[in-house]
Amino acid sequence: MTADLPSVYGGDVLHVDLDAGEHRIESLDSKTARRFLGGNGLAAKLVRDHVPTDADPFDPENVAVFAVGPMTATPFQSTSRGVVGFVSPMTDGFFDSTFGGTFPAAQKSTGFDAIVLHGEADETVYVRVDEDGASLEPAGELSGKGTYDTCAEIREREGQGYDTHVVAAGPAGENRVRYACLLHDSERREGVAGRGGSGAVLGSKNVKAVAVREGDFQAEPENEGELRDLATGRMGELMQETEMLQTHGTAGLVNPVNEMGKLGRRNLQSEQSGEAEAEAVSGERIKEEFVVEDTTCTACPVACGKHVTVESEGITEGKIPEFESLYATSTMQEVFDVKRVMKANDLCDRLGMDTISFGVTVAFARECYERGLVPDEASPHLEFGDADGLVDLAEQIAHREDFGDDLAEGSFRLAADVGDGADELLYGVKGLEIAAHSARGLKGMSIGYATATRGGSHHDTRPTLQYQGEHDETTEGTPEFAARSQHFTALGDSLTQCRFVSEGGWGKYVNDRYRDAINAATDWDLTTEEVEEIGERVYNLERLINVERGVASAETDTLPHRVQHEAIPDGPAEGMYCPPEELDEMLERYYEFRGWDAAGEPTSETLDRLELA
Repeated sequence: MTADLPSVYGGDVLHVDLDAGEHRIESLDSKTARRFLGGNGLAAKLVRDHVPTDADPFDPENVAVFAVGPMTATPFQSTSRGVVGFVSPMTDGFFDSTFGGTFPAAQKSTGFDAIVLHGEADETVYVRVDEDGASLEPAGELSGKGTYDTCAEIREREGQGYDTHVVAAGPAGENRVRYACLLHDSERREGVAGRGGSGAVLGSKNVKAVAVREGDFQAEPENEGELRDLATGRMGELMQETEMLQTHGTAGLVNPVNEMGKLGRRNLQSEQSGEAEAEAVSGERIKEEFVVEDTTCTACPVACGKHVTVESEGITEGKIPEFESLYATSTMQEVFDVKRVMKANDLCDRLGMDTISFGVTVAFARECYERGLVPDEASPHLEFGDADGLVDLAEQIAHREDFGDDLAEGSFRLAADVGDGADELLYGVKGLEIAAHSARGLKGMSIGYATATRGGSHHDTRPTLQYQGEHDETTEGTPEFAARSQHFTALGDSLTQCRFVSEGGWGKYVNDRYRDAINAATDWDLTTEEVEEIGERVYNLERLINVERGVASAETDTLPHRVQHEAIPDGPAEGMYCPPEELDEMLERYYEFRGWDAAGEPTSETLDRLELA
């Protein structure tokens, strides 16, 4: 470890050469740590350092970076979050996907702040990591196995019980379904790196899983007593603000967002379901009838995870569907059979697929079928309301069978194949399907999605304040809000801290509390402005990667046709949309605030100021 690096860092980056089956260890320097912190910021730097700008996401030159942050495994609440950074098969740009559970804290204990997978293995392997480095273990017999089974079999093989922590791809990743995800299963709760196609990237590298054995490194905050006092002081507000999550998980958002008339239905043909329909798939109903226990990530008091048992579907202690998943696999499908919805979600988890892109892609295909753009013989499962078909499609997509092979490419590539104006039915940005938070009904999400590094992700600009009435139905100050929210999320993912805990206990913008916590952990002397600048630097680095790859510009900072040209037809948010002239005006102000030129590129002055030149 570098001598002047704070002791909350392990201080090493592990590079694994899959082609040669070798590894090397690189020291993390203090300047990089202070500029990018870790997690998301470190992953973005490593992707830019190692991936050629013309590399395809499935080329061996792409990397998969597993990164943790300086606050991981410290008294700072809920920091057992890991980041997977890579070039996305969905967007062809930089992507970072976060996940919880026990894996991130275990990785931190090895002393490796990042694990970087390079190249492509000759055969199916899993990467075994301990504090001495990495080895490639044959995993041919795991081919075709689901994520849960893979995690369990590797833990058993390693013979270390729960001292070994595994994150795995399922059949979808092996078959390069573009939105294949990674799932980590532990005795406490699951963690899913859901969006962007991380599972497909590992599949292209013939890597079935990454298994980490706990090491002896312990993060030691420079001023641990001060950090602990700061964390204790936020506990009361944190628990009060996250009460809904503690009770229902994120599924508790279904009813309130539906009541606002801002929850997509039938591929966004409308944005409100009937009261009884929403109640049928709500967090309240799931909690009452199916939840059997609460689950939590390492050292998190919130316990927003839940296990459900649905005997008729063969689900025993499965993962509760998140709010985003219920939107994508229920309201967007016009499917309100909650048991079948949970079965579809459980299959996605086991097969290793992002439930959001899966659901929104199927909903898009269903509207294409409804309009006669997809022939009857393409698939028997494309009618809105077909719950059994939704379940069957999950299997077909993961194994690329029949029409599932087309759906496995995602909605944008499917639209290009279908033609005949199908692109006007898309609900996504930059190749990624949009999450549950309405791009028409929330103005902050309109500009936020349009400028998001990840595309249709709700983890760049956040919806939370908008649901409380800020920047929800006005464009005044909204571009600046979107940019500052992006600084906040980039900072949080670099620390790393769970978004729910950040917003519930520490603040929804970068503020003095984050400054004090970082300084207590590192003994640095950062100002609040410098802390926000770290988030700004990370976000600009992500943008720079995407500009260099040709996937980020004023032309790509746009919104779906339906969002710009079709108002919400009914309900409390009737009439809301984001017309092109409104978006153009917000983009102009956003670029000016960011220090980007009219083409949407960071200026040389901005890159100099942020030390990114």
